[in-house]
Amino acid sequence: MADIIVPELAESITEGTIAQWLKQPGDTVEKGEFIVELETDKVNVEVISEEAGVVQELLAAEGDTVQVGQVIARVGAGEGSAAAPKEEAPAKTEEKAPEQKEEPAKEAVKEEVKHEESGDRTIASPAARKLAREKGINLSEISPVDPMGRVRVQDVAAHGQKPAAAPQAQTAAKEDDGRTTREKMTRRRQTIASRLLEVKQNTAMLTTFNEIDMTNVMALRSRKKDQFFEQNDVRLGFMSFFTKAVVAALKKYPYVNSQIDGDYIVKNNFYDIGIAVSTEGGLVVPIVRDADRKNFAEIEANIGELAAKARDNKLTLGDMSGGSFTITNGGVFGSLMSTPILNGTQVGILGMHTIQKRPIAVGDNVEIRPMMYIALSYDHRVIDGKDSVGFLKTVKELLENPEDLLLNS
Repeated sequence: MADIIVPELAESITEGTIAQWLKQPGDTVEKGEFIVELETDKVNVEVISEEAGVVQELLAAEGDTVQVGQVIARVGAGEGSAAAPKEEAPAKTEEKAPEQKEEPAKEAVKEEVKHEESGDRTIASPAARKLAREKGINLSEISPVDPMGRVRVQDVAAHGQKPAAAPQAQTAAKEDDGRTTREKMTRRRQTIASRLLEVKQNTAMLTTFNEIDMTNVMALRSRKKDQFFEQNDVRLGFMSFFTKAVVAALKKYPYVNSQIDGDYIVKNNFYDIGIAVSTEGGLVVPIVRDADRKNFAEIEANIGELAAKARDNKLTLGDMSGGSFTITNGGVFGSLMSTPILNGTQVGILGMHTIQKRPIAVGDNVEIRPMMYIALSYDHRVIDGKDSVGFLKTVKELLENPEDLLLNS
């Protein structure tokens, strides 16, 4: 008998929630095969079975909070339900039986390869892919319950019977009396809520604002975007400009790139910039490492990769830990102005907003210019008004003169 134990997840994570059992009692499991998915504060983790055998019992239910080191299931010797199809395959009672069982599996593999080659990336757990191949089911035809679109074993097993299974899945998570709907927070949403509240309660957070005339950076981007794409195979967006401007401003005002550790201020001599990304499960902040050493193309490519991983729920703990400063862009949702909340132990966060044409004074004339409000929320225990205003003014000046950024990159 082998125990399935909640593994060490990360230094700061001591517990998780059972998001989904990928195996049920009586199911056969191979050594190294995923048996359960855990939802932690930051990412989802699939736990493998260290032994081959049959699932004997589950010691925690979906939705339960479990601790690192806790035994949550047991695997023992025997023959499980998943082994049955393998025993039937050699049977020769009819000449056509093997062909009928073998061809769908082959076709499924061909379809999967075809879709991967054409860029259709169906997100599925390894166990789900295996079951789909055995059943001859095309993964792209399955409608998953997971809001992130990931196909699970249960989705494959219920394929074709989905309408009957859906109400039961919804009942477990929601209570709807017709007038109101009570929906339990996911573990990630609970963590986001508690950490934001903790930041508000434990920091002296203030926000200062400025605005940027985006005329020059938009014109430069328009002139260079085609050449940039041809040379780098990545599109030139605004985030690389803002990231480079932030790094330059952090070098000029190092206290903005710091954190508090007891009675000490720890100034970071590295520039790992967090880029906030909105997902169905909540806001996540993957990190662009060593942004000061990367050019525009490398930053754009890095941001694109991290955003894709966030959307596909594939971010790891390493992708999101250790940032020194954060940029969040509410402008993608149309936000004109906001006060972003600090991220963890960092003492500064820059908020970008939507670009809006407004009449502004240019010399003695009034012109219509594309303007963006920017906001710096900061911990006043570390940063005074002089540094906060100076930091934001530096970002503004660099973006209004973007050639300076390109020359210094």
